[in-house]
Amino acid sequence: MRLVLLGAPGSGKGTQAARLKDHYAIPHISTGDLLRAAVKAETALGLKAKAVMERGELVSDDIVLGMLEERLSESDTASGFILDGYPRNLAQAGALGEVLARIGQPLDVAVQLDVPTDLLVERIAGRAAQEGRKDDTPEAVRTRLGVYNEQTAPVVDFYREQGKVTCVNGVGEMDEVFDRIVTAVAEATD
Repeated sequence: MRLVLLGAPGSGKGTQAARLKDHYAIPHISTGDLLRAAVKAETALGLKAKAVMERGELVSDDIVLGMLEERLSESDTASGFILDGYPRNLAQAGALGEVLARIGQPLDVAVQLDVPTDLLVERIAGRAAQEGRKDDTPEAVRTRLGVYNEQTAPVVDFYREQGKVTCVNGVGEMDEVFDRIVTAVAEATD
């Protein structure tokens, strides 16, 4: 099972990816975690990324994609993987498709978690309050959601055109959402 979890910030991607990892017995791959691990391990790509970050710049898609290709080539991904929150834009989606084709692991399904904007703002604000984060004000969250709608939401259409997207209602108890995802994935991959 090779799947991508898509959804706005606060939609529950990370929470559900952790549960799906156990359910399908496949790795949950986060590009943020890959980046931090490569920098810590001082791999060739990690050193490149570290230099970029030390200059205060964003790590390029090429570096992140290189790390992702290395990770997807490891033996534990032979029976599949879950990508959480990647790709974030159309360029990344196209590049990811090329990598997956090259390594012979085409994507099975992209799951879009749908959650109304007001609930997303409420979830993120609640999480920020619990974690003592002052940067996740409702205004800041709405700005992040605007960026998501501009850059990441078109990725859903990209996968829809390939017949690989399934939309799941992300509102409800964690178990309910999880069950909806598993059912949707089973239907999409039959």
